[in-house]
Amino acid sequence: MSSQGTDLLLGWTTVSSESQAQDLAHALVEAKLAVCVQIDGPVHSVYRWEGKLCAEDEWRLLVKFVSDKSEALEAYLMEVHPYDTPEWVVVRPEHVSDKYLAWACEGL
Repeated sequence: MSSQGTDLLLGWTTVSSESQAQDLAHALVEAKLAVCVQIDGPVHSVYRWEGKLCAEDEWRLLVKFVSDKSEALEAYLMEVHPYDTPEWVVVRPEHVSDKYLAWACEGL
């Protein structure tokens, strides 16, 4: 799974509009913090916020990035994200094809 000591990671976040999702996706890829961002939505989220039950439509971003960019990507996301407490969940895939990982690492 590693190429040049780099792993591919997957991260999820949500925003409240399609335009916010588009803007964030483009910014992450243009800044070379992510190699690809996929947008799903709308998805319906049910959650508690400040003691109240909330239900809203959101757009979910699946962010694909290399581990070398992890700290910078999270710092950027926390700075520009429109939510006070943005979702940011990262997982390490069990397997990534060598060809896909090589493509992901090309822009480093």
